[in-house]
Amino acid sequence: MAEAIGIMGGTFDPIHFGHLAAAEEARVGFGLDRVVFVPNGVPPHRKPYQLTPAEGRYEMVVLATASNPCFEASRIEVDRPGPSYSVDTVLSFRQRIAPQAKLYFITGLDAILEIRTWRDPTRLAEMCEFIAVARPGFERRPLAEALSGEVLARTHRLDVPGVAISSTAMRARAAAGLSLRYLTPYPVARYIAEHGLYRR
Repeated sequence: MAEAIGIMGGTFDPIHFGHLAAAEEARVGFGLDRVVFVPNGVPPHRKPYQLTPAEGRYEMVVLATASNPCFEASRIEVDRPGPSYSVDTVLSFRQRIAPQAKLYFITGLDAILEIRTWRDPTRLAEMCEFIAVARPGFERRPLAEALSGEVLARTHRLDVPGVAISSTAMRARAAAGLSLRYLTPYPVARYIAEHGLYRR
């Protein structure tokens, strides 16, 4: 039977327990053999804050995923020059990394609702299925209102209970000198403190 792989993309600035819980829920719920976390190298959508360098975000992902043998971190976007487009990443998995695998792209429901702004979403949908993670406490319009037929047919909604953590809130807490304990794995919290990340 072909391997089933979840590809979880994001800035991971920083990675936190919400990301990890969503990945584990996807792994169990969809029978994935492994979940590969892919930190963006250069996110194509502009961010309203100074993004932590890709190498640092990758290192935090490595620290966060080390204790789960079904999780791994990938440098594919960190090492690839230019903007990090999901279609290019999935194409690399399809052609070079796991050509026979069944691929699932795991991302937030909010991101999936904006998929028409992504590069070549139709081609992306031809190469993988989508797992759209819905965080608690967020009202979203139905997927059918936002997605085209071919993308909608390959999109699965995944509700992750009780993990209402965001990277934005994590950065604000770090900037204010508040504790990140129990919001992200301890090695990540220590890395943030040691490198002075997100301080004002």
